[in-house]
Amino acid sequence: MPEHTPGGPGDGAIAPTGAGGQMDIATEGAGPGPAPGGPQEGGFGQPRSLWSDAWHDLRRNPIFIISSLVILFLIVISIWPSLIASGNPLSCDLAHAQDGPSPGHPFGFNGQGCDVYTRTVYGARASVTVGVCATAGVAVVGSVLGGLAGFYGGTWDALLSRLTDIFFGIPVVLGGLVLLSVITSSTVWPVVGFIVLLGWPQIARIARGSVITIKENDFVQAARALGASDSRMLLRHIMPNAIAPVIVVATIALGTFISLEATLSFLGVGVKPPTVSWGIDISSASPYVRNAPHMLLWPAGALAITVLAFIMLGDAVRDALDPKLR
Repeated sequence: MPEHTPGGPGDGAIAPTGAGGQMDIATEGAGPGPAPGGPQEGGFGQPRSLWSDAWHDLRRNPIFIISSLVILFLIVISIWPSLIASGNPLSCDLAHAQDGPSPGHPFGFNGQGCDVYTRTVYGARASVTVGVCATAGVAVVGSVLGGLAGFYGGTWDALLSRLTDIFFGIPVVLGGLVLLSVITSSTVWPVVGFIVLLGWPQIARIARGSVITIKENDFVQAARALGASDSRMLLRHIMPNAIAPVIVVATIALGTFISLEATLSFLGVGVKPPTVSWGIDISSASPYVRNAPHMLLWPAGALAITVLAFIMLGDAVRDALDPKLR
């Protein structure tokens, strides 16, 4: 029977090596344990999904945090502008026309004697409403049409391709001048409808390409072999995996749609008075930019910050959802 030597492998402390030396094989707290990064970072737990992994990255991205805070503030003042502006944006006094900042009126007055600060705060409502509603409409219409064309192919795909070519050939601003000039409504909904009408082809093409790629994967073919219906494959297997590029493009496009609304309102065919809009205020202030620059500075600055915040948010979401950028 072999003789047991102290400090040998049986003691779990030191083992002899082939080179005549000894190697310490003892470990503190031996046994399987979690990896240093925890189960979510490659330990023994389940790996994170695309969405949880993206959220993990977004929470640590300062660009996402800053842009989200700015957008949250804009949404709050769009819903409750009276929280930070107690005046009436339509209340004007010609005696104060083009006056500069004064106590109680930090941004001065416009050419009609209206308080620029109050109108700047209330102008966020039209821009944010147009951006959010138009983006939602574009995403839904484009995803449905593009998803169906990519899934079924054939005639549907060819028809969508030719239809998107037609819409891509329409200049957006010129189309707005033609279509919106005959509408007299002062609400934001004609502008929202126009943006959805001309904005869905881009989302449709992205959704189509994403669906074509996803439907060739093994898990979709397995679902088809098990007898899953077309609607189940689309809703349960394909779209949840194909929607990420659509979300990225839609988030970036939201800032573009806000800018488009301001452009159309500046030209007089978008949102019309008495609705308060940054584009309307920029248009009315442009003739007086040399004598009263404050009339143009504040609504233009608010518009620029809003568009920049949504574009920064879209860039952060793209970086988190695109595996190629990791």
